[in-house]
Amino acid sequence: MKAKVRGIYATALTRLLLENGFQIVQSSQAIKTRFNIPENNAPPDIKIKDRYDLQGIVALGTAEAVNVFQRIIHASLEDAVTRKWDASVDGIYKGKIVGENDEAVHVQIGNDLVGVLLKQEIQKGSQDELIVQVERLRIGRKNPALTTQIKIVGEYAILTRNGRVGVSLKIRDLNVRAQLYALGKSLAPNGWGIIWREPAANKPKETLENEIVKLAEKVDSLDDKAASASAPALLVEGLHFMNVEFPHASKNGLDMLRASVTPTINGHHFYKSCGGKVSAALEMAEKLLEKGQSRDEVEELFKTQIRYEFPEEGSTVDVEHVKLGGAVFHLGQATIEALNNGEIKYTREIKADGFYDGLGTAKEAGDKAVSETRLGEWQITTKYFSKNGEWKGTYVNLNTPVELYPQSLRYVDLEIDICVNSKGEVKVLDVEKLEKALTKGVISGKLFEKIKAEADKILNRLPTA
Repeated sequence: MKAKVRGIYATALTRLLLENGFQIVQSSQAIKTRFNIPENNAPPDIKIKDRYDLQGIVALGTAEAVNVFQRIIHASLEDAVTRKWDASVDGIYKGKIVGENDEAVHVQIGNDLVGVLLKQEIQKGSQDELIVQVERLRIGRKNPALTTQIKIVGEYAILTRNGRVGVSLKIRDLNVRAQLYALGKSLAPNGWGIIWREPAANKPKETLENEIVKLAEKVDSLDDKAASASAPALLVEGLHFMNVEFPHASKNGLDMLRASVTPTINGHHFYKSCGGKVSAALEMAEKLLEKGQSRDEVEELFKTQIRYEFPEEGSTVDVEHVKLGGAVFHLGQATIEALNNGEIKYTREIKADGFYDGLGTAKEAGDKAVSETRLGEWQITTKYFSKNGEWKGTYVNLNTPVELYPQSLRYVDLEIDICVNSKGEVKVLDVEKLEKALTKGVISGKLFEKIKAEADKILNRLPTA
């Protein structure tokens, strides 16, 4: 299988993919040089690039390629979180209208999957069932964007219902454009048009003709399935999308992979994900390493340059509590009370009334939350106090090791909480949520067993604490 990789994790992931039998295509010049990869512009089976927040990557590809990549990630990176999207990108569905608002209708396309279709795309007199396609908008969102403008996507061409022939604007050679336009006119199936994609520019006529034959077969299959299927149903499978989170341990693992290829500062991927001045200083430091400068001297210089970019005792940070499903809860501003020899202690003021699940007591505005952990630890212990200083109970949250960024403190919640109420009674919460994450492939079996073992250690410690 072939992969295209871009972004701050590209070197480490290229090493990992090559070790597991992938071929790397459409490589950047840096990757070609580091791995001695020859020029290869073949279409990839999977495309991998950074997430917008740099806390991981997104992958889009065939079902087989995405599934294999997921297995590689879980086998290689201890705390990686993989979230597959239920919708098929470019997938064509027979859907059923189940609701509407002023501008759009809600279309059920799977058992638990409802997309959004603009009303302007619905033809007058349409029934409650209709053929829709998942657009490349809102990828990864709970409710995919849908269209009735159906297209069949191939490696070199796209068939469209509008009957027109077009050529990608990325193909600039006028002779090639003219040849593709003429070929499209002669090959287009009845009622369909052809748009030639950029890779078609350098392919033999026979290859392009064979692709159109295959795409036309999909058209016939679509028409047959649409006539017989009961909504909701997937008629033509598209590509598969996966969002991958790289918490603390995964970044460390990727650092080691990168370091086996090119000079790498310890913590490279963490510093890269900080962006801004920290990332720029990292690039300068690693260029010095490439020139043969002393590692000790370079790392000392680098740490001096970035020291004042990070929080210290008394600093205020945002607490980012990331759920396994991908939602990020901002728990509010916290004050760093202690930051010493890997120990982190921070406090938050509770802003609104509510209820502490598991403690059996009221949450009141003005309560104080005092949290403690250590760098590299898989838990955060938070004690809750009333505004008068009365202890209300303690939560021990199982999570990936905390990462302290210039403006925030971030970790991924691993669901299990151990609660101790004011009477000393112990309760374990949400084990079933972690089990569900394992079943869905969000986490690896190795991580599941590790967190259960961590929970057992905490429970064994509590009676003597």
